[in-house]
Amino acid sequence: MIAEPTVTSRSSVQNENLAVDANFSGAVNHTVGGAGNENSQKSLRGKRRARGGSENAKRRHTKVTNGSLGRAQNRHLKHGDIEAVTLFEVVTMGRSAMQAVVDDWIEAYITDRDSGLLDLISFFIQCSGCKGLVTAEMFQSRQDDVMRKMVEELDEGSGLQYKKFLAFPWILTVTWPMDMDSGEYPLTMSGPYWRRFRGEFCEFVSVLVTQCQYNVIFDSYLMDTLISLLTELSDSRVRAFRHTCTLAAMKLLSSLIGVALSLSVSIENSQRLGEVERTKTSGRRNSPRLERIHRKTTELQDRRVEIENMMDAIFKGVFLKRYRDVLPEIRSMCMEELAVWMKLYSPVFLTDSYLKYMGWMMHDKLPDVRLKCVLGLQGLYGDPLLLPKLDLFNSRFKDRMISMTLDKDHEVAVQTLRLLTLISQSADEVINPEDYKQLFQLVYSSHRPLATTAGELLYTRSVQWVAPLLRHLTSERGRMRLCCTSTRTLHQHVVYLVDSLWDCAGAMLKDWSSLTSLLLQDPSTQDAGQCVSGFPLAGNCRLSAVVSAREKKSQVDDCGRLTEHFLKVLPQLLIKYSGSPETVASLLKIPQYLHPDSPNAEFPQVSLLENMEAVLELHTDPAVLEAAARSYLSLCGEESAWHHLARPVRDAVVQCWADRLAALLGDTLQVGTEMPCEKTGEILSTLKKLTAFHNAQDLSRWGLYEQVFPLLSVEIIHGGLPTQVDNITPLTVEALQCVSYSVLWNLNTSRETLTSREKAVAQRSQMRALCEKCLRCLSHNDQSVKEQAFLSLCDVLTAHNYQLQVWDPSSYGPLLYTPDPKLQRALLAFILEHVFTGAEYDSHSRGSDVESGEGRLEELHRRRSLLAGYCKLIVHGVLEMSMAADLFKYYMKYYNNFGDIIKETLSRTRQMDKIESARTLVLCLQQLFLRLKQEQDSGVTCSSGVQTFSSIKELARRFSLTFGWDQTKSRESLALIHRDGIEFVFQGFVQRAEKPSPPYLSYLTILSEFSSKLLRPDKKIVYTYLQRYVSEQTISNREECWLPLIYYRASLLATGAEGEDAVSFISSDTLKQPSLANRSRSPSVRHSPTADEYNRSINYVFDPGSPEDRKPEVELGPIVREPPPTIVISEEPFHANEELDVDTVEVDL
Repeated sequence: MIAEPTVTSRSSVQNENLAVDANFSGAVNHTVGGAGNENSQKSLRGKRRARGGSENAKRRHTKVTNGSLGRAQNRHLKHGDIEAVTLFEVVTMGRSAMQAVVDDWIEAYITDRDSGLLDLISFFIQCSGCKGLVTAEMFQSRQDDVMRKMVEELDEGSGLQYKKFLAFPWILTVTWPMDMDSGEYPLTMSGPYWRRFRGEFCEFVSVLVTQCQYNVIFDSYLMDTLISLLTELSDSRVRAFRHTCTLAAMKLLSSLIGVALSLSVSIENSQRLGEVERTKTSGRRNSPRLERIHRKTTELQDRRVEIENMMDAIFKGVFLKRYRDVLPEIRSMCMEELAVWMKLYSPVFLTDSYLKYMGWMMHDKLPDVRLKCVLGLQGLYGDPLLLPKLDLFNSRFKDRMISMTLDKDHEVAVQTLRLLTLISQSADEVINPEDYKQLFQLVYSSHRPLATTAGELLYTRSVQWVAPLLRHLTSERGRMRLCCTSTRTLHQHVVYLVDSLWDCAGAMLKDWSSLTSLLLQDPSTQDAGQCVSGFPLAGNCRLSAVVSAREKKSQVDDCGRLTEHFLKVLPQLLIKYSGSPETVASLLKIPQYLHPDSPNAEFPQVSLLENMEAVLELHTDPAVLEAAARSYLSLCGEESAWHHLARPVRDAVVQCWADRLAALLGDTLQVGTEMPCEKTGEILSTLKKLTAFHNAQDLSRWGLYEQVFPLLSVEIIHGGLPTQVDNITPLTVEALQCVSYSVLWNLNTSRETLTSREKAVAQRSQMRALCEKCLRCLSHNDQSVKEQAFLSLCDVLTAHNYQLQVWDPSSYGPLLYTPDPKLQRALLAFILEHVFTGAEYDSHSRGSDVESGEGRLEELHRRRSLLAGYCKLIVHGVLEMSMAADLFKYYMKYYNNFGDIIKETLSRTRQMDKIESARTLVLCLQQLFLRLKQEQDSGVTCSSGVQTFSSIKELARRFSLTFGWDQTKSRESLALIHRDGIEFVFQGFVQRAEKPSPPYLSYLTILSEFSSKLLRPDKKIVYTYLQRYVSEQTISNREECWLPLIYYRASLLATGAEGEDAVSFISSDTLKQPSLANRSRSPSVRHSPTADEYNRSINYVFDPGSPEDRKPEVELGPIVREPPPTIVISEEPFHANEELDVDTVEVDL
């Protein structure tokens, strides 16, 4: 390809420039590019001297006759630049001399059009990055002979490729080296120089057509040859030719449209002059002048027809072949230029026969192509004069445009929604109400640009709908009331709606006084209360992370006005809506976003805090308590200027609740007493408030652990307390939450609070007591109590393990606490019983609400939370990694519901310990296989809980895919899987007549799923290890009982024929086994390690002990040993993101 030109390289190019040599046969040779191949430089040295001499003669001739490039050369020489010779060199120097170069080339073309045309042909060849040779022959033979010569082939002997084609009147032969398809050519090269080349190249084509439009463009020679050249090269197999010449052809057609438009204007002017002349009286009419005008009009019309024929030839010869090109850049270019043609020359191109290509390419698999189509359509729909021609397109492709608002590429979705907004403004009848309903839902999108665009559409449509009523409403308050009313029925998440409308309707939404006036005056608009709760939206954030100083100042000013206003109005709103928990929960979030540093903010301690306290006395709704707790946390923080006023109020409220709880409990906790129903309700409401605040703030100094923990003892001792009391179960759940929060806060503050060993022992005793109570609660009658006990156990054990990891040895820290085996088994049994359950169990155990979609989603969310809590215990090392084997069994069976969590757990365990993770996979597969074998041996039909052989094999295949493409990073793990599998099948087996094969031999079929991930040297090592247990004679045995062994041997030796013969026997159900021929191939080995590295990698897996320890108990035949091959050792750590299956959902563990 062509290197980036410098001062030195450009100087060297002058000595090897384009040469035109005439020989006796009439052929003309052009050397293209800076230099030829390195191997042929010496052999061509003599020819280059001859070409250099002829070029000097050409330069002298050019200077005298002011021929090609003369003015451009003089202009550059005046500025001290380097003298340019070829068109390619001039174009790469910049646009300053572009018009002068084109004018000089036109003069040279008029003087000698063959030589000038060959210069232009060589220019396009050079712009494609070709370092080859162009040979031109005059067309003198018959048409059939020419078509037979038009080929594009590869000469392997010389290492050259050549293409011969007809560019009338020339037969051109382009020869270039084989490495031209390496991907490096001017349009794809990096660097600022080559990034400007595309624009300069397009500018040259445009200037060329513009300067030629009055003379040589209509000589039936230049354009015919140029179009033939671009058509042929755009159909080449070489990407550089195809890309460059397609771009040139598209720009050529765009430039021809400019010429056609200019001719149309001239035709209109001539026709107008003719009409004026004809309207004159017969005495004043000038017949010769009228005849001249008529001839001129006819000539202009003929020229326009000729230009349109050229455009049609380019469209059919280039566009129709390249708009579906395999290269996405070419497809994008075609769609972009097609939109330009439709907008500029609508009488010809804006028809249904051309619009269909735009509609078809909206289904392209590349987002950039779809984006170009949408952007082009935006230009068409933005012009009201073009709308009548788009009716058929609207009816055929409207559904596709609406579906593209959900495109996986965010930019395509946003621009499509902008296109639909233009359509709604210009052609309202195209989009029906059902379509609008679907588009309006995008205001809740997590991608903020898409949500704001949908907000613009919603705001525009809302204003149009209420426009007649707005004429009668003069106040802004009335307009806001009407807009809020028109959007109330859209969705309950009003905060997302407000965020999407913020950019287009910010002035209205920032009118805090009008909003609060609506809330204070009209109770029916209470939904607007959510508009003032400005908590951040999950996933819905701005793309730009840098906020300008102006935007930051505007935000600070808005926050100041918001703070100043709501400090006065919020107490009134709390009083008015104190009876509505939903509205109060929204209003109580506002103090979290008040800025105490605002200049006009004065904290009304009495009004706001007293009203907040009064609301807390009335409500026990979880949303209200959570919002209040977080608001108090914000007001009492050290960074808050109001903490000295808010803390005493908060402490007084908590102290009141703690005293009330202590008084209510009193004698209730004594053994043998029965708790009254009314007292249970009071205890529950007080405990809910304390638990909600304890979740957000540390309330350890009020001794809630000591007060609440006896509730768990009484509940367990009494076996559930009086069953007629409805509040007992919620009371137990709240008690578990409160006690677990106390333990979590103690663990979180261990660094400050643990100052002696006695305190550390007391902390461990608290945690052990909580774990024992939770263990007993796992067998409770109520499902909610069991789930809360399980989650409390997971949180406390995970937090304790984290504190052990960050513990500073120089100070006191938490003492080690390990869950006993009974607790570990109980946790696993709980997961298997309550998470991995069938649909029958769910529908009967959770009630009829599961039948609805919302109930199923809530049920699934509950089960996912339980599974994630258990997986955290494994990932953080609280439980043994082997306990994950029972989870991995359900990876495929529950893939849709829990596949992402199990896969993330598998990745995390592999990062912790690759070998132990591999052992866990082996344990999982062997347990499933043994259970299936036991069911089959018993002679009964397999129960629903037992997985079939095909499902186990599919599970093994999915496990193998998690090892990713880089096989060197998982060599030890895969070797361990194969070693343990071979030992599992053959260990302890003694061949007898009544027992000719091992009972677990079919397990080798499952094990073969991991063979494709082995490197080729490792396959030989595994096969050698297999020969320790079976002889080659036994492996080659074709008896039916040994077919799994044949299949496994074929997977190791990469010979699929005999493995495919064994498939029919191995499969125990209807699922077809995958063919070995379809397995992915291993990457090539790049380096050879030393013998020490080899011993460190694979040998320790197959020989961890002495040879005597590894000797099999029985040998079925002679063992053939081979010297170990050299293999590669990779010291790089394993990365979980290098898996084959890319559809991964990251789960927060």
